[in-house]
Amino acid sequence: MSTDRTALENRGFFLFLALVTFALLYISWPFAAPILWATLAAIMFQPLYQWFLARRPGKNNQAAIATLLVITFAVILPSLLIGSAIVDQAIGVFNAFREGRIDVRDWFDQIMAALPGNVRASLDESGFGNLGEVQHRAQEFAEESVGLIAQQALAIGGGVFGFVLAFGVGLYVSYFLLRDGQAIGNSVVRALPLESSIAERLAERFLTIVRATIKGSVVVGLVQGALGSITFWIVGVPSSLLLGLLMAIASLLPALGPALIWIPVAAYLLAVGDIWQGVVVIVSGVAVIGMADNLLRPLLVGRDTGIPDWMILITTLGGIAAMGLSGIVLGPLAAGLFLAGWAILREQREAAAPAPVPED
Repeated sequence: MSTDRTALENRGFFLFLALVTFALLYISWPFAAPILWATLAAIMFQPLYQWFLARRPGKNNQAAIATLLVITFAVILPSLLIGSAIVDQAIGVFNAFREGRIDVRDWFDQIMAALPGNVRASLDESGFGNLGEVQHRAQEFAEESVGLIAQQALAIGGGVFGFVLAFGVGLYVSYFLLRDGQAIGNSVVRALPLESSIAERLAERFLTIVRATIKGSVVVGLVQGALGSITFWIVGVPSSLLLGLLMAIASLLPALGPALIWIPVAAYLLAVGDIWQGVVVIVSGVAVIGMADNLLRPLLVGRDTGIPDWMILITTLGGIAAMGLSGIVLGPLAAGLFLAGWAILREQREAAAPAPVPED
């Protein structure tokens, strides 16, 4: 009888834990994004916090405040200033599309007209010389891409109070996670209903994937976007910051990546007779922007995350579609934990399998 009572009490306690956990998630869900980015910031800037703490032993609060000041003035404020300029350019380009001042089909016709006659004849014979439907879809894609940025900006502007509140919550949470993050993480790992060795391996995998994703995708993408913006600004291409942002987003795609942006720009410049400008874009795209990925990714990431490129592509795009910018990290994180979990299961099954009996 006592055994049945103990089992019932255990089930009741787990039900209670499930209910209060669900209630906490439901209540804090409006601030899920700022809490997520605060967690990522605390993980990425933990070495800087430890650097400050080593110079001020025992001054945990001061080290956390100093780290938060560096994050604010070196990352957040420049991002807000650049983001504001990008928003202005996006709204201007969106209005130009809507008013008919920008026509992708006209650009296509100019590029076709600049091609040699034999090339145009070959394209006409193959059916690619008059791409009316492609032109129409390219126009729609350009309008939707820029319009999405403009609409998001207007949505943020319309909810200034909510944006400021979320921003403040993110900074506030970052402070405590910088100061107490390691202790909180150890407590969470010990509390997980998993074998301690498995929980520790998953926690290590979690940190590895977060750091690799941010360094290998976000940082490299921002560097390539910045290089693209500088290149477009040098050759006089309008909305260079907006094109740099699109290049940073395109860098998430393997293979072509930023070339999806700079190749059409270079082709248009050459087609309209801006020869040296087009050559500069091509040289920069191949020798500078393209090489940045090959040089920076091994330097920043250090070791492979163990996630295949095709899975990174699918989970990144799927994560962005499902959760917005947070999906850039959460998508590959889900893939990495999925692979790690199945690898641990395989190892356990192999360890539990009976040893083969040697033949006489």
